[in-house]
Amino acid sequence: MTIRITFKPDNSQPPVIQIPLPPKNPSEPTPTAEMAGIGRARKSNSTQEKDKDKDKKVGEILDELETYIGLIIVKRLIRDLQAYVEIQKRRLQEKLIAEPLVLHMIFRGNPGTGKTTVARLVGRLFKEMGVLQKGHVIECERADLVGEYIGHTAQKTREQLKKALGGVLFIDEAYSLARGGEKDFGKEAIDALVKAMEDNKDNLVLILAGYRQEMEWFLQTNPGLRSRFPIHIDFPDYTLDELLAIGKLMLKTRQYELTTEAEDALRFHLQNLLNTHRYAGNARLVRNLVEKTVRKQAVRLFQKTSSSREELIQILPEDINLEDL
Repeated sequence: MTIRITFKPDNSQPPVIQIPLPPKNPSEPTPTAEMAGIGRARKSNSTQEKDKDKDKKVGEILDELETYIGLIIVKRLIRDLQAYVEIQKRRLQEKLIAEPLVLHMIFRGNPGTGKTTVARLVGRLFKEMGVLQKGHVIECERADLVGEYIGHTAQKTREQLKKALGGVLFIDEAYSLARGGEKDFGKEAIDALVKAMEDNKDNLVLILAGYRQEMEWFLQTNPGLRSRFPIHIDFPDYTLDELLAIGKLMLKTRQYELTTEAEDALRFHLQNLLNTHRYAGNARLVRNLVEKTVRKQAVRLFQKTSSSREELIQILPEDINLEDL
């Protein structure tokens, strides 16, 4: 090995000694190998960050669920589902026997009681929990599934199922699929749905929704259906206080406020609706009442040449009317 010594022109400066590096030994570990270890550490940290992000999103979705007015039983069942799915995942990680995640559901309740809203939330929740790849919701009804001639129904149903893969297929008024009798093409749609539930059980959640009594009848028409839907959730009608809270919230999001007298008037009209309307206990009817109220306020204010900010916000008792609702 040659050592080179270079003297500086200025004798007061020490000489520079250069020693060549020893040749590399192929058997020795290279910096690349050390970097691989660093890379693995970074990947682990990245995985932890993703898990934390997913947990945060799950928490946000459940917090959103809690903001929904009413639906106490529904909220409890959704949290039960979250716990069930999470524990089955932990059991699998510990190589324990885990129950199969069959999450197909029946939603029973009157129109406007939150079935579609909760179905969308379930899709998002299952995506963040790793149950579904996409978590989107495909909403359809009989006309989207049942065809007009032999073979057409299976084709239409498969198309909807294909769109829903990785998410939720939500079928409203599902009982209508069985109303036509043995010769009706609706039975063909049911058969195609049952087959898809088995073939795509790890990547599809099917939710059938409809009125409580009609859905019970529907399940009795096909003995194999009930066992394939282990989760049944009943959506009760809203109470008077819940309907009033929904109405006030809808107005608040539109930047309107009820005067004290208008709130009393709204409560009075909602009570009349509950006494006279078959499906009065739902949010859809309240939304129609709120929209009509906003229009009535606009007509009242339009008759004036100008309006203050307070007038534009306030809802008065005369703005609330049930006519033609």
